[in-house]
Amino acid sequence: MSQQLAEDDRAESIRMIRDSAAAVAPPGGDLKRIRALRFQAPGYDPKVWAEMGALGWIGLRVSEDLGGSALGMGEFCALAEALGAGLAPEPLVPCTLSAMLLAAAVSHPESLRGSGEAGEALTAMLAGEAMVLTAWQERANTLAAPGTHGAPRLFLPMAGGATHFLVPVREGAALALHLQPALGADLTLEPTQDGGSFGTLRPEGGVKIMEDCEAVLNRALGEAALGTAASLLGVMDRAFAITLDYLKTRSQFGRVIGTFQSLQHRAADLAMQVALTRASVEAAAASLDAGAPNRAAVISRAKARASEAALLVTRQSIQLHGGVGYTDEHDIGLYLRKAMVLANQFGGASLHRHAFMAVATESSDE
Repeated sequence: MSQQLAEDDRAESIRMIRDSAAAVAPPGGDLKRIRALRFQAPGYDPKVWAEMGALGWIGLRVSEDLGGSALGMGEFCALAEALGAGLAPEPLVPCTLSAMLLAAAVSHPESLRGSGEAGEALTAMLAGEAMVLTAWQERANTLAAPGTHGAPRLFLPMAGGATHFLVPVREGAALALHLQPALGADLTLEPTQDGGSFGTLRPEGGVKIMEDCEAVLNRALGEAALGTAASLLGVMDRAFAITLDYLKTRSQFGRVIGTFQSLQHRAADLAMQVALTRASVEAAAASLDAGAPNRAAVISRAKARASEAALLVTRQSIQLHGGVGYTDEHDIGLYLRKAMVLANQFGGASLHRHAFMAVATESSDE
């Protein structure tokens, strides 16, 4: 009975998270806000970011004693899915990664002079008053943070709106963590397909806030990969729903095109891709919340499937719309653009497929 009550409580918690997401990404709502922000600096709405802080979303994975919500991966993935469905440009998943690192630095200050600054940055970001991005990536399609001293850090989402950067730097055998203000930083921005931007940061010092962040960073990167898989699930699910509505209303040759058998078969294949991705993401989140030992494997399985399936579903959705699907005025194209940007964030399909196989091979050898 106690286990059933725990499961019921978790289901209710996830339902409440989904309901709260409607404040920013109304289910089936129009995309006027998203279109207005495209290719405009900083690429997201600071007022919406502040609202996310007020709702407790930025600190969803941070402990309550540090001002967070201390919720699980089930809730985090449900929220990421809902925001993905609404194409929300605010970088919640990357900033959740930063919040976990800042929380670890505050919890284990190690008498570093930057510990106070880490606490201030965490408090401000959880309130939606700051945006801290982790500059960990040095090459494309990777989930490793080498921490090379002085190396440019790539693919920082919405970096134009950042107030601080977290920079892992290899110091001997340890991976130290530095906090660098964005003001005056050597930062360049490049537009992305979805109307946002990626930043390239050339680190310039900063204050050390953690002697060795490697363990917590690797854990947080895995959770960010799963959160991104959930975002892709939201993107493909909504794109498919829009496509189904179109198939049920568009007429050709005197018939609703959804009655054509060939299109029904294609729609059934896409529905299967969405269902399999949902099962993979939800199973991975449940495994992480249960503390299962196969953490890396379930994350890589979910991200590999989500990256591939999202691109397949959104591309097929455009084809099923016919010529109108290729126009920028139709919303369906926005979903493909978002999928193209998210597919390789925190590792693409090929990377995670190889990672999954490596873990599976190790397990079979034991």
